[in-house]
Amino acid sequence: MSTDPWGRPSVEDLKRILENIGKSDDEHNRQVERIELSVPAEITTDRGNTVSAMTREISRTGIGLIHRGAVRPGEILVKLASDTREFEYKVNLEWCDPQEGGMFLSGGRFMGKVN
Repeated sequence: MSTDPWGRPSVEDLKRILENIGKSDDEHNRQVERIELSVPAEITTDRGNTVSAMTREISRTGIGLIHRGAVRPGEILVKLASDTREFEYKVNLEWCDPQEGGMFLSGGRFMGKVN
């Protein structure tokens, strides 16, 4: 685990947390299929703070993230980058739950792509 309390979580951090969570017996009634996706991301909060993150899953309508430090639900910007392009989306962060080691899982719905 990184020593920077606000640094980007590693793929190993993501795997360890997801393994410790286990599978839920709850029925989530998801209407859109989600796929696992572990790529670097950057969250910009409504106050302008930047938080390094990793994606954990994505669908046509929303995104799941893992990061260090709490992010308040509400409108955020999420930046994703590939080798050749950057993508930035407005996201309505709907929840943010603490995990072990100062990590947080969060998720929200896409509100639109930023130019």
